[in-house]
Amino acid sequence: METGMQGMTGDGGPKAEPPGAAPGTEAAKALEPVWTGLPQAMLTMRRLLLVVWLGPLAVGLALLLWLTAGPVWAAFALIPAGLLVWGWPMLGRNWRSWRYAERADDLLIQRGVLWREETVVPYGRMQLVEVESGPLQRKFGLASLQLHTAAAATDATIPGLDPAEAERLRDRLTELGEARSAGL
Repeated sequence: METGMQGMTGDGGPKAEPPGAAPGTEAAKALEPVWTGLPQAMLTMRRLLLVVWLGPLAVGLALLLWLTAGPVWAAFALIPAGLLVWGWPMLGRNWRSWRYAERADDLLIQRGVLWREETVVPYGRMQLVEVESGPLQRKFGLASLQLHTAAAATDATIPGLDPAEAERLRDRLTELGEARSAGL
């Protein structure tokens, strides 16, 4: 973890200190959100897609350039290969940055490595909660949770959840949204 990150939890997220509670006290710990990350299958799927797209592109480009322009030009095939090598750890960093936490009145979603983004979705503002899963996601046992709120700009998505967790979240968020009676 980088230095100079005081006020952060062990996994990089900010601590939620209640007003007037001293950091590290039981009152402060009770209000800290419990963060949940994405399953490993999401990282595996994204890395597989990276290899499936950039691997054949590098080989095909090298072969095409070797045959048409000569071996010197075939070195340009190292560009997609370099992107593959660079993208592998970057996908891991991005995967670790995604997490969510359920609080009493809202759902927190954090993402981003370079530009950190935190979305707070109040339960009472949710109008529709969808679980969707494409063919590739189903192959890896994943589903995405899409939250639609009263303001289109505040819609949020949690990608790559376990389908059972996505359905549990959908049911819980729907129930909490109805209880808050502002949406759903």
